[in-house]
Amino acid sequence: TTLTLQVIAAAQREGKTCAFIDAEHALDPVYARKLGVDIDNLLCSQPDTGEQALEICDALARSGAVDVIVVDSVAALTPKAEIEGEIGDSHMGLAARMMSQAMRKLAGNLKQSNTLLIFINQIRMKIGVMFGNPETTTGGNALKFYASVRLDIRRIGAVKEGENVVGSETRVKVVKNKIAAPFKQAEFQILYGEGI
Repeated sequence: TTLTLQVIAAAQREGKTCAFIDAEHALDPVYARKLGVDIDNLLCSQPDTGEQALEICDALARSGAVDVIVVDSVAALTPKAEIEGEIGDSHMGLAARMMSQAMRKLAGNLKQSNTLLIFINQIRMKIGVMFGNPETTTGGNALKFYASVRLDIRRIGAVKEGENVVGSETRVKVVKNKIAAPFKQAEFQILYGEGI
């Protein structure tokens, strides 16, 4: 989230219009402002359902009036049927189907309007994996397939001032890249309350 807020801040400095789809309902405007985001000129939406969030993305992309859209996060994009159902009901594949339909629709509109869409996602562990990587991302395979660039961002340590932890050592790996060479990586520090 810190990284995407800094992308928004940089885009706004160039006079671009940005939108933040806050599916987690966790955007801190004070922190965003500290990172250089112009909150007053940031389009912000806190959708109730995953479908609503993705429809908003599509409408913004089709409008051609927005340059950068951030969705925080894919894991929080809950299908309407799951929200309206009972806890314990089985909703296998619903989120993946929703993402797949949305990506088919969004891909062309984003290309036509030259809009950057950033999805923040979280890593989950696959259960019972003996061989290969047990880590996976939520929302099915459509997002992996349609993405032009995929970044794996991890905290690898703490930044300390004496005994106090003041930030995180962070590593970014380019997992997929359709527009440049993949598999590069970089390390940097994210300082709490300040950003990179």
